[in-house]
Amino acid sequence: MKDLVPLQDLMADSTEMLPKQKNKVHPQEIRKELWQLNQGITHIEKCCAFASWTKDNIHKKECCFFEKGVREDVCKCGYSKTNHVDETIKPEDFMGESWDRHRHVREVPTDAFGDISFGGLGQKTGKYVRVSTDTSPELLYRLLTEQWELSPPNLLISVTGGAKNFYLKAHLKNMFHRGLIKVAQTTGAWIISGGMHTGVMKHVGQAVRDHALSSAMQGQIVAIGVATWGTIHNREALVHSEGCFPAHYLMDVESQGRLSCLDNNHTHFLLVDDGTQGQYGVEIELRSHLEKCISGKHLGNEESHVTIPVVCVVLDGGPGTLNTIYNAMLNGTPCVILEGSGRIADVIAQVAGLPLTRVTIALIHQLMKKFFGQEYEKFRDLEIIEWTKKIQDIIRMSHLLTIFRTGEDNHRDVDVAILQALLKASRSSESLGIECWKRQLELAIAWNRVDIAETEIFTEESQWKSSDLHWAMFSALVGNKPLFVSLLLENGVSLRDFLQDETTLCKLYKWLPSCSFLRCSRKKAFPIKSRAHSVQGEMISMTHVSDEVRHLLGSYTQALYPPSKMTNHFNMSMETSVSLSQSPTSSQAPLREDVAAQRDPGRDLFLWAVVQNNKELAEIAWEQCRDCMSAALAASKILKTMAEEGSDADEAEDMQELANHYEKHAIGVFSECHNSDEERAQKLLVRVSPFWGRTTCLRLALEADDKSFVAQSGVQALLTQIWCGELSVINPVWRVLICMVFFPLIYNDFLVFRRDEVIQRDAAKNKEIKTVTGSTLQRNSHGSDPSRVWHPKRLDSWSRLVYLYSSPQVKFYWNIVSYFAFLFLFAVVLMIDFQATPSAGEVLLYIWLFSLVCEEVRQLFYDPDGFGFRKKARMYINDLWNIFDVLSILLFVIGLAFRLTTELFYVGKILLCIDFVVFCLRLMAIFTISRTLGPKIIIVRKMMMDMFFFMFLLSIWVVAYGVAKQGILIHNDNRLDWIVRGAIYEPYLIIFGNFPTNIDYAAFDINSCSMNGTDPLKPKCPVLNENQTPAFPEWLTIIMLCIYLLFANILLLNLLIAIFNFTFQEVQDNTDRIWKFQRYELIKEYHSRPAAPPPFIIFSHLYLFIRNIVLCRPPIISKEFKSELPQMEEEELLSWEALMKDRYLLSTQQEQSQSMERRILDTAQMVTTLTDRLEREDETSSAAMVQRLARIEEQVDQSAKALQWIMDSLKSQGFAAKETQPLTLTTTDESPDIYTSEKEDGFHVNARQFHYPNSKVKRFPVPEEKVPWEVSFSSYIPAYYASEDSEDHVDGSESEALDNYRNPAGRTGIRGRGALSHLGPNLNADFVLTRWRDCERSVLEYLVVWDESQGTLALPGRPVQSADHTPLIRTLGKKLYEEIHAKVSEGTKVFEGYVDDCRNTDNAWVETTVLNIHLATTSQMMEDINSMVASSHGALQWQEVSGKTRLSSNQRDSLRKVAELHNRKF
Repeated sequence: MKDLVPLQDLMADSTEMLPKQKNKVHPQEIRKELWQLNQGITHIEKCCAFASWTKDNIHKKECCFFEKGVREDVCKCGYSKTNHVDETIKPEDFMGESWDRHRHVREVPTDAFGDISFGGLGQKTGKYVRVSTDTSPELLYRLLTEQWELSPPNLLISVTGGAKNFYLKAHLKNMFHRGLIKVAQTTGAWIISGGMHTGVMKHVGQAVRDHALSSAMQGQIVAIGVATWGTIHNREALVHSEGCFPAHYLMDVESQGRLSCLDNNHTHFLLVDDGTQGQYGVEIELRSHLEKCISGKHLGNEESHVTIPVVCVVLDGGPGTLNTIYNAMLNGTPCVILEGSGRIADVIAQVAGLPLTRVTIALIHQLMKKFFGQEYEKFRDLEIIEWTKKIQDIIRMSHLLTIFRTGEDNHRDVDVAILQALLKASRSSESLGIECWKRQLELAIAWNRVDIAETEIFTEESQWKSSDLHWAMFSALVGNKPLFVSLLLENGVSLRDFLQDETTLCKLYKWLPSCSFLRCSRKKAFPIKSRAHSVQGEMISMTHVSDEVRHLLGSYTQALYPPSKMTNHFNMSMETSVSLSQSPTSSQAPLREDVAAQRDPGRDLFLWAVVQNNKELAEIAWEQCRDCMSAALAASKILKTMAEEGSDADEAEDMQELANHYEKHAIGVFSECHNSDEERAQKLLVRVSPFWGRTTCLRLALEADDKSFVAQSGVQALLTQIWCGELSVINPVWRVLICMVFFPLIYNDFLVFRRDEVIQRDAAKNKEIKTVTGSTLQRNSHGSDPSRVWHPKRLDSWSRLVYLYSSPQVKFYWNIVSYFAFLFLFAVVLMIDFQATPSAGEVLLYIWLFSLVCEEVRQLFYDPDGFGFRKKARMYINDLWNIFDVLSILLFVIGLAFRLTTELFYVGKILLCIDFVVFCLRLMAIFTISRTLGPKIIIVRKMMMDMFFFMFLLSIWVVAYGVAKQGILIHNDNRLDWIVRGAIYEPYLIIFGNFPTNIDYAAFDINSCSMNGTDPLKPKCPVLNENQTPAFPEWLTIIMLCIYLLFANILLLNLLIAIFNFTFQEVQDNTDRIWKFQRYELIKEYHSRPAAPPPFIIFSHLYLFIRNIVLCRPPIISKEFKSELPQMEEEELLSWEALMKDRYLLSTQQEQSQSMERRILDTAQMVTTLTDRLEREDETSSAAMVQRLARIEEQVDQSAKALQWIMDSLKSQGFAAKETQPLTLTTTDESPDIYTSEKEDGFHVNARQFHYPNSKVKRFPVPEEKVPWEVSFSSYIPAYYASEDSEDHVDGSESEALDNYRNPAGRTGIRGRGALSHLGPNLNADFVLTRWRDCERSVLEYLVVWDESQGTLALPGRPVQSADHTPLIRTLGKKLYEEIHAKVSEGTKVFEGYVDDCRNTDNAWVETTVLNIHLATTSQMMEDINSMVASSHGALQWQEVSGKTRLSSNQRDSLRKVAELHNRKF
């Protein structure tokens, strides 16, 4: 018991996590240790809760009666005497009852559960629990999903096969490992096996181990081992009444004997206990029940109509494995058998492709001997017969059987074979059509296997409509399966149809995973619930989404979705959304209609993906957006805002990365547009986007701080064009400056206007057209209507003058001149004309400053983009130059106030002088427009920040040296100014070369200092000796000065230079981009600025005040930064943008495909494929040759035997050959059985099922070849069975009576009446009641009833020989039954004869007569049936006559004949 760690010891261990008391403990270490302690406490709480739940719900079994077995100290249960409690041990002379497993084994709370830790490398851990064989599978499922917190599986893979170690070829082994793990990981499957370290279970564990060691594949694989407790070696280490957390389990394979060790690569163990020891196979029944329980659970969520699929994978195996395969396929579980794995798997693989007539007992004998070797000698003939029958039944269920052959191209990987087997099983004949494809598609989506969907589902056979795939699209989006989203879009899903209903979009936001958008919405009291806490009927409205998106984009945008009346807890049900959209009284109705008309489904889906930071889905949706450039820039803004507001650093980094990704997308699309057509590209920048809050691409880029986008040449060309106004951008600056003074020059083309360029361009185009087309086109152009063509006219004189002085460029130059004049006037007033009474120049200065103040106020309140005052004020303060403006104005006002008083006159002048410095620094703003100096200002700002932090480091040395020097030289100087001078100022000056003279004896002058410090103009003298010389140690002060100079002058100053150099190198590459970005604000400022410079600008301000405030006229909106395009031009521009986007994506794909990394990956993949193909060919070539030779030998043998039979037939001169033929042909498995081939279709199948229905009787196995009575079957000894409900009571010994009745279809494997009423034929009548659904006779329908005994739908019928028709009367009603009975004579006989019924025996069988009674739509009987159908609650149904019907095979055949009778396609 030394290897286990009980629960109570965990608390003692957890105290080790407490921080030890040391002299010094780093705070980071304390936080880390506290976090570890918190994790330990949480783990202990979970362990305590799990232990309590386990002891209350899980039980084990133990023997309660000791009886000697083979050995005296061992009970018949297999456990030793010491493992029994005293009360179970009876006296030696006890003569009572003998030991019985069912009566002497009891359930008690389990004592083995917790965590299991395996030794060796990796320290693998898992979870385990010891359970009783009678444990409810539902309880085990709760244990797995709730206590062990496993996610419900999307697929259950049950691996079975050989329990002993067997050899598996290297290639097949690798394929099995790789395929099993791939299918488990991609589909989220659970793998269930026996859990032991032997046989196929060991291979499963090795596959899990290989996955764990692979760094390329992530995510834990769930491998559940269901093992027998009594066969586990070293199981004592797992036992403790309070649980083991963990239990240290030792794998000792060498000394395990008949027992087996647990596999250390499985993750969870269910150890099944029946109270015995050493008995294998105890877990089989509970494992099958657990698998059946899991297969009944809904896939994904309760709304899904598909249950969790189960597949059985078989390697090797013996007779027990054959039983497992057979029972699994009877339960509808598909099986995948790996050919080449050995024994029973290879036997089934060999006969799987053969017709049933060739799968004979002799062939199975031959294959058993071949693949089982010496083990074959132990098999009895009766067992071979039974196995032959089971193998035939397995082959007959071909839709559930898949053989994985390594040499076939259609099964390249095991994972594909497993998933194809499940899809093949779902394509049963009872579920054809679109429903079958839907179920398969739902499985493929749950597995996230788009490759399976492409090859198996989206084929030419399946015809899909967009509406048929909407549920799949929703599932793929919610499940975050981008590949499926792309596949669905490629196969006909229309986003417009999918998102046409607003409810769908609301549901998508309801299912948002936990993300920053969700958390922000919760903070704003949005009624959003996460997926785990969602409540029915509680959803988010699109109004709330619009508000949150507007918050992320900025208040300058308009709502993306129409506002609704309800603002809190808006339930977006179908009825609500319809009623709101149709409300005629809503004041927002026009707006809602306008927004609905402008809805872009690509935008809606893209926004949904962006707010959850989902790159893959966002990429797909972006390709579907109409306004793709605005969408990319809006995504950049949204993601950056969410990153700023988020608390998770990793998530914020991912958002920032995705924002940069979409900025690159916007740059790529705009570059394509600009290269194609510059004019259209510029329109895209400033056009109002109706899909993104009626803002522009340029505004979105600026708000998102997308400097790289703004720095694009096309964007800068637009800004330059706006900067020049109506002047041409080709005008040199000197010409503009000259015309500013000598404006008459503009009338003789000294300056070029944009209108002149347009006229010249049009003239050149017309000339080119005339040259190309000749006079014909010229005559046509003269004949056209000139009023319909707009021709630009030359500007008149006044317009040229207005355009010159309203150009932002000219405004800027005039303001520079004005600012220099202002500084000149300011300097003159401060230095020359600063009188007690303000002079005329000083008054002019005040007026000038007032005009500047008015301009700053105008800039603060001017809001053409609709930011709002709060955001506008924040933007104003964030600008450095505006801070200089505010600071200079405040200093000027304070200085002016002081200057006007007598007491503070000089102080006021000082403040004004300081203010002049600020005004001069503000002058640097004029250089921001310069391409040369503008970036340098940015570098200066960065260096100032570096220098600011450097001064902290320098101050340490300055203060350290200064205080030490002052303390050594001067004794108790109490003058603060001289203290600061000596301790800080003088050391600071030393850095710049001003060396002190008072630290050296030679330079000391006693007249330059004051002895007692009484002279305020002289420093205090240092401490003197008796001879009036300094007493301080000269050598020390000199050494201190040298060290100080070494570090301060050489080290620190050079460090500062290095920092500046690094900053320059780092910022130099980005300065141009930053300058281009900041250039926009300057251009926009001067674009909106009045034309007159200060101080004349005061008149413009007065005009604006009267116009906007007094007259309340709307402001003039400029179209240079924001323009509204007509509808037709808007559509044309968006179509052109979409074309450019496609070009950009194509070029991006080409670049990626031609990149070196991609080429390396493609080459590696090709090499891997070639290697696999060569290995496969090497392994299969020899086997294929041997197989071909064997076939040739068999064909030669058959030919010889056929010739011998012909010769014997000719010699006999009669028909004796017919008798000898079967005897001759039974000697070989490949010989053609003429009788069998003729009767193959007539052999009953249901009548030979092993288990007789509603009983515990088992049929004698009857292989296909032994069904006819004419074929000898000497070992045929069927059991006798007659149910108590039968009317004939004949003893089993009365065989003479039974011999009078023989099943005409052949042997069934059971004698007697079985569950039938009579010996011999039991006649039955089935009625097919048909009608036309409508007057056009387009659809033929039939009446079907619910068969309670079988739990299926069936045709209404009754036994002919029995007078008890109560079940049919109870279903149809007495009146309706009598009406149908009266119509029997009018019915058409469809079929009459033997029915392959599971109740048939050798002496009793079912024969039926099927009648078709067609009813007129207007008959009274039809009205009675319809009323019964309406009140039957599903017991009676009208269904269409088609191949999709779910009836038994016999009744389906009858229904097919009814369809042919009425000329309907079945």
